Amino acid sequence: MTTDTDADHSTNGLDEPTTMQINTQYIKDFSFENPNSPGSLQPKSEPAVEVNVDVQAIPLSDHVYEVSLTTSITGRDETQTLFIIELVYAGIFTFQVESDDNIEPALLIDCPQLLFPFARSIISSVTQNGGFPPLLLQPVNFAQLYIDSKKDSEPNVPK
Repeated sequence: MTTDTDADHSTNGLDEPTTMQINTQYIKDFSFENPNSPGSLQPKSEPAVEVNVDVQAIPLSDHVYEVSLTTSITGRDETQTLFIIELVYAGIFTFQVESDDNIEPALLIDCPQLLFPFARSIISSVTQNGGFPPLLLQPVNFAQLYIDSKKDSEPNVPK
């Protein structure tokens, strides 16, 4: 099933929204570990959960890209690791543009924003099926992550 959407963050040079198609989405890589079970199923304190999110986009052909949303999560209590989750959830996107020069924001903001709810659902289900309460990830501001990554990649120039 293909869905046409207008990407909010990219233009085709004419200040018109770029048309984006979602060709498919899928689990590319997935791992759930419960290394200290069954003891980890009765944590002694409220677990601390560390979440890391990364987005990568690679071209597959003209105007076609694979966007991968990588989510790494570790849950720990004061004495042990409770669970480790690594999920790479990806999608294939086609852009209807004359030039690919201006679609980076769409690839790194709009595409992962579309993929995130599905990754969130998978993570919630697997933590519950792993014997823990469902882990409900908070929304991610992919626009801010993109802006921050652009700032980090700029050379530091003294003023």
